[in-house]
Amino acid sequence: MTAAVRVQYEDFVSDEEVLALRESSLRIGAVVSYLCCARDFSEGREVREISFDAYERMLLPELCKLREEAMARFALIDARIVHRLGVMQAGEQIVLIATAAAHRGPAFDACRWLIDELKERVPLWKKETTPQGESWVTPHA
Repeated sequence: MTAAVRVQYEDFVSDEEVLALRESSLRIGAVVSYLCCARDFSEGREVREISFDAYERMLLPELCKLREEAMARFALIDARIVHRLGVMQAGEQIVLIATAAAHRGPAFDACRWLIDELKERVPLWKKETTPQGESWVTPHA
């Protein structure tokens, strides 16, 4: 079984992550997932690739802290966060957040809260490469 919170350079299989989450408890009545993929167009520009860099010493502890906060705040049964670093092409997966609860309301609320908090609190930086050059991207909804 893989860790519930991971940071990795290689791709992941979202179906396997959700299955591992579902298998963690028979009390789960709802699973909600958010899958972020790299786009080939952003803010009116063609994007050739996206790269993610991080302050790695803080990255995993902060993601684990977010998971624990969500577990307590939304009475989750389980949750998974997988975030990739490195260079990604359009269509590639970047991040997966999956939440499991007895009922759908807390699972939906927790999933949205986790991605919003991740974008605000986690020390990650995104750079887009376009035909015009490279530019760092400020977080947005």
